[in-house]
Amino acid sequence: MKSDPKSTIEQGKAILGIEFGSTRIKAVLIDGENKPIAQGCHDWENQLADGLWTYSIEAIWYGLQDCYANLRANVRELYGIEIESLAAIGISAMMHGYMPFGKDEAILAPFRTWRNTNTGKAAAELSELFVYNIPLRWSISHLYQAILDGEEHVKDIDYLTTLAGYIHWQLTGSKVLGVGDASGMLPIDPATKDYSAEMVAKFDNLVAPKAYPWKLLDIMPKVLSAGEDAGRLTEEGAKRLDVSGHLKAGIPFCPPEGDAGTGMVATNAVLQRTGNVSAGTSSFSMIVLEKELSKPYEMIDMVTTPDGSLVAMVHCNNCTSDLNAWVGLFKEYQQLLGIPVNMDQVYGLLYNNALNGDPDCGGLLSYNYFSGEPITGLAEGRPLFVRSASDKFNLANFMRANIYAAVCVLKIGNDILFNEEKVEVDRITGHGGLFKTKGVGQRLLAAALNSPISVMETAGEGGAWGIALLASYLVNNEKGLSLAGFLNDSVFLGDAGTEIAPVPEDVEGFNVYIENYKRGLAIERAAVEAKA
Repeated sequence: MKSDPKSTIEQGKAILGIEFGSTRIKAVLIDGENKPIAQGCHDWENQLADGLWTYSIEAIWYGLQDCYANLRANVRELYGIEIESLAAIGISAMMHGYMPFGKDEAILAPFRTWRNTNTGKAAAELSELFVYNIPLRWSISHLYQAILDGEEHVKDIDYLTTLAGYIHWQLTGSKVLGVGDASGMLPIDPATKDYSAEMVAKFDNLVAPKAYPWKLLDIMPKVLSAGEDAGRLTEEGAKRLDVSGHLKAGIPFCPPEGDAGTGMVATNAVLQRTGNVSAGTSSFSMIVLEKELSKPYEMIDMVTTPDGSLVAMVHCNNCTSDLNAWVGLFKEYQQLLGIPVNMDQVYGLLYNNALNGDPDCGGLLSYNYFSGEPITGLAEGRPLFVRSASDKFNLANFMRANIYAAVCVLKIGNDILFNEEKVEVDRITGHGGLFKTKGVGQRLLAAALNSPISVMETAGEGGAWGIALLASYLVNNEKGLSLAGFLNDSVFLGDAGTEIAPVPEDVEGFNVYIENYKRGLAIERAAVEAKA
């Protein structure tokens, strides 16, 4: 007999997943059948301080506590009870970045997020040393850039981790990291599912003349795969998470993961020859490979699934922020007319109208660069809309151009995988804000990648649900299944979602658009130089 949500929570059998996204911290509570039964959230924004994107330690803890309090309120409202205990907890967050700590557990430099692009010299030198693409946002790039810049704090580092790793450590006392998130700190050896011993040795030799009191492995988190025990909630951790004091200590945690890994889980894309596209504030595609690529590519990051399979990742710093800003203008116009605003309706009308536009957007171009975009060689960005007097400027083409812009950089990276490396994929699943208006973002992404795109009803649950599923895998995998087997058997039960195949006219039009877009990058570079 199925247990109802109230008794699941009362018996301490519910599972909690919390994910720190770029603009929202979200908590999802799931039952024994892995279905969401309550949720909480907290909105937040990064700050530009001394030229670097960051979130303060105070904002991290306030956000976590407020998100959990919001979840508690939702549970009280729905079921009239308090959360006293849980079966398991999982923490995930934006991948990569730089959080160095001293022996006293105080942070030595402000948290540097994935969004920063100040690490170009370090990333280039390490890519050459390792013969492996090391992206700007990876932790090892940030560490080496701090060394190159002669930052005083480097000698005092006792522990270096990611945002998810930091929160997990403070709640459990365990200095560990899921292999997917760890693969964004330093490359992982697929054979050992641990940091590459060869690259660790190369890095230690590189910085040996500095005579730091640490070696690289001394300061890095221990790598764990999905399903491994990652510690338990301490008394102090329970108080930090639930300031009301109701939550009891001793709850097991799954390995903390990055948002890329939880996106793979939430879309059932951890098996080889599957992939997913996450499209929100930033975007990335993840294709799980059958074998290593023939050579390193600057546009493609090699990471892993939460259970250690090799993944080709194309990461774009910008996706829907500029698109949302334009939609905000139409909202203001509606308000001026005195018409009540329903944002779902505004998005729905504008997005669907984009499908009436010319496949090549009538010559219009949009650059959605709120920040720099490494794949196209921009260290900074300026949102930009471009047209000539002879282009077909109407609302449908305008909206289509802005939706195209949200996935243009993604296409540039994936063209390498599909056209040059001949990577084969059976299914790509989309999730994130771009797909909220049914069928539109999905169809236009299918055109960009020239591949069928599936969207599941559950994809809207996002990464918080994904990390909750990883916590469920830790405690509910009685059959001893692989992660892919557990997801198929216990979560998705054969649900592959709704698929849209690419429309030939859309594909042809997008190919024209992307060539115009590449030529127009010179305009974007000029805008960066001309406008502070």
